[in-house]
Amino acid sequence: MPHATEILDGLSAIANQASGIAVAWHIVIAMALVALTAGWRPSQRTARLLIGMPLASVAGVAIVFNNPFNGLVFAASALALTAIAVGGDRRLVTLGSPWTRGIGVTTIAFGWVYPHFLQGDAMAYLYASPVGLVPCPTLAVAIGFALVGNGLGSRVWSLTLGALGLFYGLFGVLRLSVLLDIGLVGGALALVGAVLHSAGGGRAELAHRPRTRSERAA
Repeated sequence: MPHATEILDGLSAIANQASGIAVAWHIVIAMALVALTAGWRPSQRTARLLIGMPLASVAGVAIVFNNPFNGLVFAASALALTAIAVGGDRRLVTLGSPWTRGIGVTTIAFGWVYPHFLQGDAMAYLYASPVGLVPCPTLAVAIGFALVGNGLGSRVWSLTLGALGLFYGLFGVLRLSVLLDIGLVGGALALVGAVLHSAGGGRAELAHRPRTRSERAA
């Protein structure tokens, strides 16, 4: 495995040399936030497909910049999340509880201004932090939207995304000493916890509801 300094130098090169792509992703994210605030609610399947797009962007950029590990991991993850999403239903997205929405918005904001890798003016982080270019801010934004959307109706999809975020967050903190990636770890844990809590609540509700006549007959 490359040394931590080599990995960080590679990510820094991506963030600074491909910043135009990051600016474009900031515009897309801003449009999505404005639309959601205005009341737009896509289907859960559409939302899951859209959230997979910046992960595919990271894969493509990583391959161009000769980072095969991130390229392969994010390409495989984007394909897996897309395959799961395609099999989903067309129910509209519903917002999560106040605490999941709050953590989701905070996690999106963390990815939006991810204060690492860019060189020069600190104000550039407001519009060109490396979303869609490097793993951690991209995963933070994706996980944030999943939290806002209450897991987007798929336990497997959300757990897959949460596990990916947890892996890269811990790798950043423990291997690369990028301590701010603890924010991604927190968002990933919140998504996993919200999904598991929702699943447990659903089973409890099913167990306590009155049985129908056909169920009693069976």
